Amino acid sequence: MTSLPARRLPLKTLAAAAVAALVGAFAAPPIALAQETLKIGVILPMTGQSASTGKQIDAAIKLWMAQTGGKAGGRKVEVIVKDDAGVADTTRRLAQELVVNDKVVALAGFGLTPLALATAPIATQSKTPMVVMAAATSAITEASPFIVRSSFTLPQAAVAMGEWAPKNGIKKVVTLVADYGPGNDAEKWFADRMLLNGGQVIDKLRTPLRSPDFAPVLQKVRDAKPDALFVFLPSGQGAQFMKQFGERGLDKAGIRLIATGDVTDDDQLNDMGDVALGVVNSHHYSAAHPSAMNKKFVADFQAMNKFRPNFMAVGGYDGMRVIFKGLEGSKGAGGEALLAAMKGQVFESPRGPVLIDAQTRDIVQDIYIRKVERRDGQLWNVEFATIPQLKDPGKSK
Repeated sequence: MTSLPARRLPLKTLAAAAVAALVGAFAAPPIALAQETLKIGVILPMTGQSASTGKQIDAAIKLWMAQTGGKAGGRKVEVIVKDDAGVADTTRRLAQELVVNDKVVALAGFGLTPLALATAPIATQSKTPMVVMAAATSAITEASPFIVRSSFTLPQAAVAMGEWAPKNGIKKVVTLVADYGPGNDAEKWFADRMLLNGGQVIDKLRTPLRSPDFAPVLQKVRDAKPDALFVFLPSGQGAQFMKQFGERGLDKAGIRLIATGDVTDDDQLNDMGDVALGVVNSHHYSAAHPSAMNKKFVADFQAMNKFRPNFMAVGGYDGMRVIFKGLEGSKGAGGEALLAAMKGQVFESPRGPVLIDAQTRDIVQDIYIRKVERRDGQLWNVEFATIPQLKDPGKSK
């Protein structure tokens, strides 16, 4: 027990030294010369449990680069992709290397909340804008004034389902979420809105973020006999969950499944089988979104890849748009000039109309209620209701 403080002190000292080095190196962010290539550092989980997130965002970035010719405001842009395997310490190290050694004008990616939070101090100290393309905990944008989000927040999706469920015959619910930031957000905001609308949450269950086994908690759900089970799980866990949901016979026991759209992820939906049919979920993007822009996006994406785009892909695609348009507005300058040019952007996305809120630097967007249906032999999240231009409820007060 006496050795613990002795171990802590060097870690604090090293952390302070690292921050001091960043402050010294970037006290005055350099303005890029006209002939210089602008570099964007993208950190993604290309391997590990969240590899599907990295695969989707990387593919979307490649599509954006192909469509734009890799130029912003007449300047050549180079994207440097690094794999953090979903490990926060690795994310932090890669971010520091990209800022100090590669002198990137922006950081982007961040597949999970802990990875984004690990990078936030580096963005602040170096004054490097940081575009979060995936991670969805509400508080992320508060971790640094240089963070901009192009993905979504879990409160946006959870509140939408908390509105829909009690108004459509679902009164008693058990919640099941992954036990980390976004899961906490989903649990809180769904339950609060469910109760506000006269519903009841009879139990709140959580599973570990890493290597979850859903069988024990699903048995608890079956024993509780709710009208429905509300679920949030990070991208990549939906197929395993749906398999165990079917194996435990919850669908046949009359327990409806409602969820955020992470669970019925477009990237895995066709692997889930008939157990996914009829699942109602709430999210900001579906590959089946009927707009002309999305139809072209999906066609172009699938022409370059052997898989359909999911919500992670659209977060990456729109994140590149935010950076590129920001670089055009800042005339290639980074730092605060680039950040200012990112704030307040309004544009049409494959997901629908989008605003980057100038005050919160968070995304404002339509949230859709969808139902899994089979069309032309494939499963799709088919939208049937819209909550227009929903701000993150965590920042709306």
